[in-house]
Amino acid sequence: MSPREARLQELGYEIEKTTPEGSLVDAVSIVGNIIYASGQVPFDGDQLKFVGKVPSQVSQDDATQAAALCAANVLRAVRKSLGSLEAIERVVRITGYVNSEADFTLQHLVINGASQLVRDVFGEAGRHARTAVGMQQLPLGVSVEVEMILLKKD
Repeated sequence: MSPREARLQELGYEIEKTTPEGSLVDAVSIVGNIIYASGQVPFDGDQLKFVGKVPSQVSQDDATQAAALCAANVLRAVRKSLGSLEAIERVVRITGYVNSEADFTLQHLVINGASQLVRDVFGEAGRHARTAVGMQQLPLGVSVEVEMILLKKD
C-alpha cells in the first residue's frame, strides 16, 4: 500500500472498498497524462448514503461528509485504473454538485469536504481549481456528486 493509500485509509476510507458496477460510462478516462474521473456519488460499499436535498433532508455537515466520501470514491476508481495513487502527479480540478434547495447558497462549503480530503491525501499535490454548484436533482437523489481531473506522472 502506497503512502497516499495508507493516508486515505487512516482517514477512514478503506482503499479496497468499491462502489457498485453498472454504468455504461468508464469511471476513468485517460488522454495523454490527463485523467478524467467520472462523477461519484456517496456510496459506502454497496450502501447509498446521504440521499436528499441540502439542507432540508441532509444537513450541511452531512453533505460535507458526503462530498468527502464522493472524493474517496473517485480516488478509489483512479487507483483501480492506475494501480496506485502514487501514479498521480497532482489533482488539477474538482467539480462538486450539490442537490440543493432553491435558497441554499453554501455549496462551496459542502464541497470543502472533497477538497479537504484531497489535500489530506496528496498534500501540496492536492491543491486544485474547483467549482461547486447547486443542482435541482442528482442521480439516485443523492445530496452530492464529485468529479475530478488529475495529472498522471510521466
